[in-house]
Order: sequence, then C-alpha cells, then structure tokens
Amino acid sequence: MMVGTAATAPLPAQLSRLKQEYLDARERARRLGEGLDAAAWAARPSDRQWSIGECLIHLNVTSEHYLPLIDDALREGRAKGLAGTGPFRRGLIGWTLETLLEPPYRIRLKTSPAFVPAKVEPMADVLERFDEYQTQLLARIDRSAGLALDRLTVVSPFDGRVRYNVYVAFRLVVVHQRRHLWQAEQVRVQARA
Repeated sequence: MMVGTAATAPLPAQLSRLKQEYLDARERARRLGEGLDAAAWAARPSDRQWSIGECLIHLNVTSEHYLPLIDDALREGRAKGLAGTGPFRRGLIGWTLETLLEPPYRIRLKTSPAFVPAKVEPMADVLERFDEYQTQLLARIDRSAGLALDRLTVVSPFDGRVRYNVYVAFRLVVVHQRRHLWQAEQVRVQARA
C-alpha cells in the first residue's frame, strides 16, 4: 500500500483540529508580547515562578527537542509503509499526561534540567523562534498525513523511560504550550495588579 504525502493525503479531522490548536498557541504567544518592556518580560513573580520570557524559552527548548523525534518517527513510518488516517488513539499514557498538563493545572511538575531556561533572552528573539517552531510543527503535521500516527512511537525527551505514539507527541507539545502560555498570562495579570 502506498503511503500518501502531504501533497496527496487529505488531513484527517483530528490533525486539522490539532493544527488549529498550534495556530491558537502562536496567536496567544504573540499577544503575550504586546506592550511588554524588557523588565516585564524578565520579571519573576517569585523565586518559584518563571517569568513570561522563561515560559516561552522553555516552550522553544521543548519544541527543539521534539522536532527530531517526530522527524525520525515519520521517516520510520514512511519506510515501513504504516498507512493510516485515524481516528488516532492516545492510550492511557497519552491521556494521563495530557490531563496532567492541561491548564489550569492542579499539580506542579518539576522539569528536567535540560529544559530549564538558562537566562532570559530578548523578547523579539524568543517570540520569533517560537513562531518558527510553530511553523515547523505545523509542517510536520501536514507531512504526517496518511501515516498511522498511533502506531509510531517516540521516547519522551523529558523522561527516557516513557514512550508514546506520535499523535500523542503532537498533542503533548501543544497541551504543554497551553500550560505555559496560561502560566505566562497569569504572570502578566499579576504584574498589572
């Protein structure tokens, strides 16, 4: 069976909705920067909370880690001819992780040191990079059309003991974005109070 490419395979409804979620996250990130100066971008509400800038830098680092994992899995799926159009399943691990990450969150999770922002970078640079990563992730969703995304797995970049399917990986990236965009929005609201 021939596996379709982005040019030939229609995008399943689940992936179309997913693309919209990424576009929505891109817009939320853009709005976060509106009218902010460098001090507000870098200001931490407390020692235990990240600044707006740190939240966005963390999301960029996360996308940077996920993109090669997704690329490898899509390449493998094409090589093996794993065709599929969904519906794609999340499984118990995917459902659990998504539930834990979705804002407003009830549980604070400690991130791996590799994902902790080392310093606050300039707002324009961080937002431009976020926008570029969103473009790359959207392109991967398009390229995934025609593949059985719930039959291709990746190892979590946050914990090497955890594996989940590529559909879950796409879902977790955008849910994780919503989590930290919400966190950054709360920091912005607190700064105004």
